[in-house]
Amino acid sequence: MDLFNMPDADTLALYKEIARHLLFAMVAGGLIGLERSFHGRPAGFRTHTLVCLASSLLMLVTLYQGVWFEQDNSKGTVTMDPTRMAQGIMTGIGFLGAGVIFKEGLTVRGLTTAASIWITASIGVLMGIGFYFPAVLATVLTLVALVVLHRVERFVPTHTYAQLNVRFDRQKAMPEADLRQLLKEHGFTIANLSYRLEEGDAFEYRMMLRTMRPKNLAVLARSLGTLKVVEQFRLSPTGD
Repeated sequence: MDLFNMPDADTLALYKEIARHLLFAMVAGGLIGLERSFHGRPAGFRTHTLVCLASSLLMLVTLYQGVWFEQDNSKGTVTMDPTRMAQGIMTGIGFLGAGVIFKEGLTVRGLTTAASIWITASIGVLMGIGFYFPAVLATVLTLVALVVLHRVERFVPTHTYAQLNVRFDRQKAMPEADLRQLLKEHGFTIANLSYRLEEGDAFEYRMMLRTMRPKNLAVLARSLGTLKVVEQFRLSPTGD
């Protein structure tokens, strides 16, 4: 397939079909990613978009094998399975992608970078076999996912999660109902509330908070800092 010559009608139809495969995969992955982003998960909008796009891209290698590998029957039958090579490449890239994902406290970072490495490898596979049109199209769509969707992601309402640990003196611990009311007034809902009593008469609440406004975290931190009954607290946001 020669990308740089004027394509005929059949080739144009093939291009449209390939574009449909990739665009549908991009939309499907993006929709799933939006749901994950809305719930504040580290693997969100762009990560799911790139993973779905890369999977569709690799499947094109097998689906259109007759296009990029022109067999000369006069020289005998040639049997090949290109997916075996692709599997080996992607397995190795998987280890590389895992190396850029790291956890810092409760925050997971590098997932989108890992996805971009994976799809870059997919594009390299198609470039290597001369399947240029889907490779070039996937490059453009990947840039769209990384640049344009990154800006779109900023305007998508999402849940922000944070881990809160609040320590009191055992004799002066804030009642749970009062603490819940304080957090509610600051725009938070509570999940997985637990209690801890340590040596030295220290009583501690531990919980996961959720809010739709990230700025609420700073406001809550200032409020907790003004309470004399609070001996110590730790507020740790989570996310990508």
